[in-house]
Amino acid sequence: MTQFRLMTWNVENLLRVGDQGGPTTQAELDAKLRSLAQVIDTQQPDVLALQEIGQPDVLAALQHQLTHKLPHHEISVHPDPRGIRVALLSRLPLNDPVQVHPLASGLAPVQHGDPPADPTQPLPTLDHLGRGALQATVTTDGRDVVVVTAHLKSKLLTFGPDRFSPHDEGERARVGGYALYQRTAEAVTLRAHLNQLLAGQGSTRAVLLAGDLNDAIDAATTQIFNGPTGSEIGTGGFDRPDHGDGDRMWNLMLRLPPEQRGTRVFRGRPETIDHIFASHLLVTSITAVATARLRLSARPACGMRASASASFARASGKPDCSLPISSTTGFFL
Repeated sequence: MTQFRLMTWNVENLLRVGDQGGPTTQAELDAKLRSLAQVIDTQQPDVLALQEIGQPDVLAALQHQLTHKLPHHEISVHPDPRGIRVALLSRLPLNDPVQVHPLASGLAPVQHGDPPADPTQPLPTLDHLGRGALQATVTTDGRDVVVVTAHLKSKLLTFGPDRFSPHDEGERARVGGYALYQRTAEAVTLRAHLNQLLAGQGSTRAVLLAGDLNDAIDAATTQIFNGPTGSEIGTGGFDRPDHGDGDRMWNLMLRLPPEQRGTRVFRGRPETIDHIFASHLLVTSITAVATARLRLSARPACGMRASASASFARASGKPDCSLPISSTTGFFL
């Protein structure tokens, strides 16, 4: 049997020099690339799911920096307005790429801003993911493994161009609601996509969802990805097969002790907003789940979020300057 390792990492604004939110000098960008490569080379993933990638040339620069070579790549063609998007790097060829962008059939466009002052103008709505998701298939030891990576709407609220404070508490509540509308619609869209991939055959199909879902394990939006209720990791029904197993996805973060689940430090507290979900075939093949704290070598890399990985294998998360965190799980295929 072959061990397969997946890693997911929101690398926070891996952008060109001078891009909004990006490094101000080439030296800063080079230092960040070295720090990212240090972590990735340590984890040695077969497939690496990335979030907050800028232009393709920045992704290529990261590939070039790696000692653990990941020569194959796919990148989303649907970035958000800031220009960040998801991408995949792989040791194995990435086959049959799919760009996931429109909202699921049956969902109406979601409101994502206040009505315009002119009542004759339409509401601001979205009929697609704010950042497109990406799918590709790798083949290892004769088995196809489908990997989907996504980056859902952030919990960080913006109230206008470059404004992070509301005019009043009414605006704060409305904008919080708009963000939740969008993240919910995105979660529903991705779960509908997973339904098509699984087609009730998750016990024989290797399917993985990895990325920044921007909410906690027990959040309603994150729970949507589980599919049928029951049998979650850590419950009495986990090792009892039932008719829902073919449609379920399991959140592998639950294989970690609670104190090791944090994928970023926010307001001084760890929280889990990066996740890897696995189909039944894979969740029954996990050999290990662990986290490792990794010191990044260069100051400009601070603010990046920790990584997590699964082995089959698993990696996701987000470090801050003081506490970068990496998780790893293992599966045999």
